[in-house]
Amino acid sequence: MSQKSDGMNYAPQGKSHPVVQPGEFVFAAAFLEHGHIHGQCNGLREAGANLKWVYDADPKKVAAFLEKYPGTQVARSFDEILADPAVRLVAAAAIPNERGAIGCRTMQAGKDYFTDKTPFTTLDQLAEARRVAAATGRKYMVYYSERLHSECAMHAGDLVHGGAIGKVVQVIGLGPHRIGPKANRPAWFWERARYGGILCDIGSHQIEQYLFYSGATDATIIQAAIANHANPDVPEFEDFGEASLQGNNGTTNFFRVDWYNPTGLGTWGDGRTVILGTKGYIELRKYIDVARDPAGDHLYLVDDKGEQHLSLAGQVGFRFFGELILDCLNRTEKAMTQAHAFKAAELCLKAQAAARRISP
Repeated sequence: MSQKSDGMNYAPQGKSHPVVQPGEFVFAAAFLEHGHIHGQCNGLREAGANLKWVYDADPKKVAAFLEKYPGTQVARSFDEILADPAVRLVAAAAIPNERGAIGCRTMQAGKDYFTDKTPFTTLDQLAEARRVAAATGRKYMVYYSERLHSECAMHAGDLVHGGAIGKVVQVIGLGPHRIGPKANRPAWFWERARYGGILCDIGSHQIEQYLFYSGATDATIIQAAIANHANPDVPEFEDFGEASLQGNNGTTNFFRVDWYNPTGLGTWGDGRTVILGTKGYIELRKYIDVARDPAGDHLYLVDDKGEQHLSLAGQVGFRFFGELILDCLNRTEKAMTQAHAFKAAELCLKAQAAARRISP
């Protein structure tokens, strides 16, 4: 069953489905700036990976991490992790504008990299990561958690790709988030150069899902907008964003992301996705079914046969993590292709760059 609180501490837990023997796949955790690191570690450990090391320059973050994962060895430096030949993959959730460089160091050390979203804040960072990934043959994977750690979102992919709603025409995504007490957020959260902007940051989830469900391998940004309507005390912060895309296969996408999630809602965000096909549509209510069911992972399917409601919490699991482990071992791309991970990052950066500001 998933555990969901605020946006900084989204750390789902699922059933254990090991794909490797104990000790066969060793990984490390580093740069603990975002609570998503716990979701990353949970998913890998449930798939059988062995968490050996943790590193962060802040001993308080390390101490909190060890409470969740006791027995993990504390590295004195990131270089100590990179020097360990047993480590196959590094999971990290650094400050967003530092993620690219850390990933390149990791790949150059001969290890695969698994970063929290957003993976980059500039196109130059993306270009360098593409260069290093190609030169080293290492993976630069991204934790797009709003699909990869959502059971209804994963099942929707099976339905869509199995032809349940015909040819996909459009994907609409809604990604409201809750800021929570501002004092609980780190300084970088409010600084545009460090978090990348709202479309670059939480918009990356939406664009990744669009590419996945629609089958588009590239897209054009038709329009994009950003605003700060409600937080004038942090003028570099963007609390609203929207964008429209047209895919290279004729599909379209509209998404809205914001930081207005009211405190009266029983979870950190009422994330929803609507996938329209030529023979039906699917709606995902990922984290709550408002005023009906506090649990998440609801899928609604409507086609010519009728209407279906599937409650999928605890039913599907999070197979991405096991597939990623096997991809790292076998040098395959079943969990996610490198091209897909980079294209989603590229398009969110382009949407951010194209966005017009609609607030004063």
